[in-house]
Amino acid sequence: MLTRVFCFLTGFGLTVIGCVYIICYLNLLTIGYNFLEYVQFIIRKVECLFMPIGVLIMILCVYVKRRDKNDIYIWYITEL
Repeated sequence: MLTRVFCFLTGFGLTVIGCVYIICYLNLLTIGYNFLEYVQFIIRKVECLFMPIGVLIMILCVYVKRRDKNDIYIWYITEL
């Protein structure tokens, strides 16, 4: 359980970092870049790729089902 929380918070942090850089690079549009050039620029930056990596980590932490020994034990106790 604690590892899932840690992974989720790590993914959230990476998503926030990536989004901040993507928003900061929006200033390129004001100096004459068009939208296609802007997208090509942010795809090449590693710090902007933190956003999709973080979203993927968060999705995996939420939707991947994990079977712990404690889950079965708690289910057994509640059935009695």
